[in-house]
This record gives sequence, C-alpha cells and structure tokens, in this order.
Amino acid sequence: MSRISQQFEALQKRGRKALVAYIVSGDPNPAATLLVMHKIVEAGADIIELGVPFSDPMAEGPVIQRGHERALKAGTSLNSTLDLIAEFRKTDTVTPVILMGYANPVERMGYRRFAERAAQVGLDGILTVDLPPEELGELKNELAEHKIDNIFLLAPTTAVERARNLVSNASGFLYYVSLKGVTGAGHLDVAAVKAKLDEFAGLTSLPICVGFGIKDAETAASVARLADGVVIGSVLVDAISKHAEQPPEQIAEAVGAIISDIRRGLDSL
Repeated sequence: MSRISQQFEALQKRGRKALVAYIVSGDPNPAATLLVMHKIVEAGADIIELGVPFSDPMAEGPVIQRGHERALKAGTSLNSTLDLIAEFRKTDTVTPVILMGYANPVERMGYRRFAERAAQVGLDGILTVDLPPEELGELKNELAEHKIDNIFLLAPTTAVERARNLVSNASGFLYYVSLKGVTGAGHLDVAAVKAKLDEFAGLTSLPICVGFGIKDAETAASVARLADGVVIGSVLVDAISKHAEQPPEQIAEAVGAIISDIRRGLDSL
C-alpha cells in the first residue's frame, strides 16, 4: 500500500478529512520551501503537493504563475525539486509528497530516469496537468513499476464516460477541480460541486479531494462535507509572495498559520 493510500486509510479511521497543501517548489528559494514543507505538516497538512516550476503554467492563475516565476528565478528545476524531497525525507518519512506539474520537464528527463529517481528520493505521486491518459504510454508503466501513484484531475466539464476512463488509470486519489478556469479564479459554488461529485459516485473507490477556490476555514469545511479532503494552494502561494523578502523562518510561520486555521475548520466537522 502506498504512503498516500495509508494516509487516507488512517484519516478515515480517525474520522478526519485530508488537507492537501500546495506550494511551488523553490518559491522564493529552496531553503524556504524546505522549512515551509516541515511547517505545514506540523500545522496539520496531511499531504504536500509541490508544484514543479514551469515557464508556461497554463492551468495556473496569476498568483501561482508568479510563484513559478520566483522559483525559476531562484534556479529551481525538476532535478532540484527531487533533491529537495530527498532532503525532506531525512526527517519525515511519513508525509506523502506529490508533484504537480507539466509533461515537458518529465519528458526531458526521460520517463524511466524520472521514475527511478522519484522512487529513490521518496516521491509518492505525480499529477501531470497536460498529459491525458491516452498519452501516458511508457510513463504509466514506469510509474507503476516504481510504485508511484498517478493522480488525475476531474473537472466540472468532465462527462461521466470520460471520468470512467480517468479513474481507471488513476491511483492514490482524484483531484476534483471545483471551478472552470485557472487556479484562484471564480467563486466557489458548493451546490455545483456536490452535484458533480454525485455524478462520479460509484465510479471509483479512490478518495476524491476538491481544490480551486478554497481560501479559508469556512470554504474548506463546506467542501470537506462533500469530499474526502481539500486542496489549498493559491492562498498559500499568496502568503509566500507577501513574505518573499523575509527570512525563510518567517515565510514558514505565515504559511503555517493559514494551514492551522484551515485544519481547525476541517476538524470542526
């Protein structure tokens, strides 16, 4: 059983909802990212989602795009992100870590080399935004061989038949995008989220976490009533942006405070 599956099983036994925290690797620098990773776990995050900086992050809104820009300016790459995970694993061998990014850096590294290195450093899963299941090919086989979960996005526009294909290729958990558009955009419509999740009911036994548009404890709690967990991203990256010129310890404290508040919201259910 993967670390991700173990985490969801443990949360279910405790009656808790998963809190997945997204930050951009290397934003604003690698030292800050490492401290933030440890701090958000301490504050109540159950899974860490690291964004791999990319020059054209098409699924991201302005806040996270700027995070990618800061990370690229700091020299962050897929290789250095894997190094960062290895460093994190020296003191945390429990918290699942997944990568969220785009196909190009993985293709450039090579699927086999990526999967081998990812398994070696302790990566648990990958969500490749622009790589649909029809184009997985060799990557799917390499991920399976190295026991790395392959996570997919479901969206408001995803039809049931399409969802059936996606979930058949997925492992770990599924990420439901609650809004049309990019990260950080729009107003969260909880009723619409419920209606769509009801459509997907019965298609899979995998946990479903909801992201996009969740900004505080209140919205997190309202969504968590419908799903197995929530994904928090833009509000964390925005906090990093506001404290980017401060020491890494202060950046970590700012992000940790947000996670603590959202954790309290989820645990109030």
